[in-house]
Parts: sequence; structure tokens; C-alpha cells
Amino acid sequence: MLESIELKNFKCIKKKHFQLRNLNILLGLNGQGKSSFIQSLLVLKQSGNVEKILLNGDLVKLGTTKDVLYQYSKNEDLSITMCFSNIKPFTVIYEYIIDADYFDNKKLISTDNDGSYRINEDDFVWNKKNFQYLNAQRIEPKSMNHTSYSKVVDENNIGKHGQYTAHYIELRGTEEVHFENIIHPKSVIHDEVTNKPIVNKTLINQINLWLGEISPGVSVRTTKVSSDFVMLEYDFKQPNLGHTNKFKPENVGFGISYALHVITALLIAKPEQMLIIENPESHIHPRGQAELGRLIGLVAQNDVQIIIETHSDHLLNGIRVAVKEGDIDKDRVIAFYFEKIVDTTEQYARITDIEIDKNGTLSNRPTNLLSEWSNQLSKLM
Repeated sequence: MLESIELKNFKCIKKKHFQLRNLNILLGLNGQGKSSFIQSLLVLKQSGNVEKILLNGDLVKLGTTKDVLYQYSKNEDLSITMCFSNIKPFTVIYEYIIDADYFDNKKLISTDNDGSYRINEDDFVWNKKNFQYLNAQRIEPKSMNHTSYSKVVDENNIGKHGQYTAHYIELRGTEEVHFENIIHPKSVIHDEVTNKPIVNKTLINQINLWLGEISPGVSVRTTKVSSDFVMLEYDFKQPNLGHTNKFKPENVGFGISYALHVITALLIAKPEQMLIIENPESHIHPRGQAELGRLIGLVAQNDVQIIIETHSDHLLNGIRVAVKEGDIDKDRVIAFYFEKIVDTTEQYARITDIEIDKNGTLSNRPTNLLSEWSNQLSKLM
């Protein structure tokens, strides 16, 4: 697990030490630096090691060094300090090369003795296939979805846009989820022969039950139509009447399809995985957002590291309730509030650490955090 990372001169982040937990929540208005923090992790992942930071790759495209280096920097060097649970802390200082699409390693040092240091790349977490990034721009609802055996099987991945979600469900839907605490409460069924209770832990059953918190009665159906495509459909349970006809995703709406990618990414998480999700609440009703926050908390209670960027009070409150009700330990959760500071000589992101106590109470309430509902309500009074 990435225990901490310190960024210096990365985009709008002038300098900040992030002490990370299992669940890390990025909050703040638009354009305040949340995406910059996520991008710092993505460029490290797509680079594969610390020798050279590749600014343009499969996960993110940031342009040139000029686009990435903090523009008011007096010391034209970018540096990143990281501490993983399996290797000792180290700092990498990167040289600024004008118009280059990468940063070259200028110096790599161990932070505990300030001496020359070399990382064993077999231990470097970014080289392992335990990383899922889900971009805010998920694929639109559609019937025919692409397949990727290497992503689904070899990397346990649904793609950064969720483009392989349907293939994952088709190929691995009968596998059981990895963590007991994420089993939905309605997972118990009774065997018709023995009349004994059975807990259905299969991925497809868990997806349908958790997706039902967003759209009651919904079920996901997948059918492989060729080596390149899987068909995705939905139906709905009707009391005493069985199930409706199957519906194309295009006829159901964005919310269910967008939620499907997020719920699947959470339920397929494995130990030691890092999961980054941008705006998990997109197109989802407030009640569904709160339930999604609870599921995020349940997953993060395990040996999984989650980073979410959100604008949803409901999702945050769902996480806070999960803490209060004991679904996740308070010490596994931290929030970071981003806000832009502008003075006469520069502008940069100021990031405030926010703890959540055992009652779900926030340690800090910066301006504009969880205040818009009351702001608008006051205008109606």
C-alpha cells in the first residue's frame, strides 16, 4: 500500500505531504487540484518505474513538462517522495527539460539516510497488476461492448472507461467476491431440496443486489456474441410476475450503466489493490449515492486502497455513516479538501486534511464544504 506521497512542483500542487489511508476522499470545488493529485499517481503507474515520468500514455495525457511543472516554481525541479508498506521511503528529483514529454530522473535518494539509493523494481508496487483506474468519462450505455481477455483475466481490470465491464461479468460473473464483509445482506437464499440457507457470493449476484440499491429489482444480463463483443442487457423483477423483458442499456438511462462500472470495480477488488475512481456518484440518485458511499467504505475496510474524487455530499455522508455504524474503522479513512489560493505573486492549491471520528464527525469544515444545500435553502426561507 502507498502509505504516503509528497509532491513538490506538480501542476498546481506547490508542496503537499499526503498521509494516505485505505480510503482517501478528494473534495473541493472544480479546478482546485483534485485531478492533479490523481494524475500524479497515473503518470507514475503508466511510467512503470521512477527512472522517467512519461507524461502521455494509456492512463493519462498531460502534454509537456511546461504543462506539468508548477509554473511559479523558483527551483525548476519536480520531486516526489513516496513511502510504500513494502519498501523504505525514497525521494526522486526530476530534471525539467523544456518541451519534453517526460521528466528524467535527476537524483534518487533514500529519505532515511540521504544516500544513493536504488529500488528493486520487483518490489515496486506500480509494476504489479493490482491497479484499477476508472475515469469520470465512463462509456455511454450501449448494447455491444468490447472484450479484452488480457485486461479481464490477466489484470483483473475493467478498463479506465469501464469498457470491459460486460466482458468481465460474462467471463467471471460466477466467481465469488473476495471479501466477506461486502456480501449484500439479501444474499441468503434457501435450497429448495434441503431448505437450508445458502449465501450466494457470486459476483453477478452481488452486482445485481448492490445495483438494486440504485434501481430496485434490476438484473444484469450478458451474452457473448463473438470473440470481440459481449451484449449487455437489463431486466427488472416484478412481484408475483417474474421478470420483465430484457431492455437495451440505451433504453434504461445513464445512471444504471454508470453505477454498474463503479459497483463492479469495487466488488472485484483484490488484496493489495489500488482503486482510483473519479466521480463515482455521476448520474445516480442521492439515495443511491449514499449507499454507494457505504459500499466504498466496506471495500476499504479490507487490504484495499481506494482514492475517490467526489462532489457529492450524499456519497461523503454515506461514508460517514459507514464509519459511525462500524462498517469501516475511522483510522482507515481520511479526506483532503482542495482550494485555490491566489496572492499577488502566485496561485496554488491549499490542501486541508480532514479526519472522520467514530461518530462520523468531520475534524474540519472548510468554506464551501457541505454548505451548498443550506446556502440555497436559506435563500428560500
